[in-house]
Amino acid sequence: MLTELDPHPDASEPEPFAGPDHPIRKITRRMAFGETWTSEHAERMSTLFDELAPEWSERRTDDVKRAPIDDAISRGDLPLAGDWLELGSGTGAGARVLAPVVGSLVCTDLSAGMLAHAPDVAPRLRSDASALPFDDDAFDGVMMINMILFPNEVDRVLRPGGTLLWINTLGDQTPIHLPAADVLEAMPGDWQGRTADAGTGFWLAANRT
Repeated sequence: MLTELDPHPDASEPEPFAGPDHPIRKITRRMAFGETWTSEHAERMSTLFDELAPEWSERRTDDVKRAPIDDAISRGDLPLAGDWLELGSGTGAGARVLAPVVGSLVCTDLSAGMLAHAPDVAPRLRSDASALPFDDDAFDGVMMINMILFPNEVDRVLRPGGTLLWINTLGDQTPIHLPAADVLEAMPGDWQGRTADAGTGFWLAANRT
């Protein structure tokens, strides 16, 4: 079941950017719905984001881009006192917002270049999100901002009652995009969620039923 909350008052439509034929959009959907992530996939993605990291690190989180995170913190009924993991943390835009308000936060990314430009607000670990180096039931929350979804691994590391926070900062124009309903469908088992538009994007807070 998916509950749609009223949009944040400052929500707006994103400018056209990445349509359904974007190559990373296609990879995102295939991985979410069961295609195997290979070492070749990982190498290509790591190289791409290593090259982007220096420029990426200069883009601070502006109010519009961070709006979905702020709104989810405010209205998403998140387990803020718990232990959190951010997958695909990049240069730390999300960590800057989440780290001050949660019990603990660990950040991982496939790109060493991205992690090298991230702020020292939480422990950082280079890791492939398709095979995470964490025990089962290790976290109360997993945040993913514009990140490829590996449903089985997210499900594995989340504790019973844990929350997946999925954010696309450009809504359906995000290159790495899945609609909220598709995220719930992709996760193993039965999940429910709350979603809302904020800034130019949206957030989904999802829990096992």
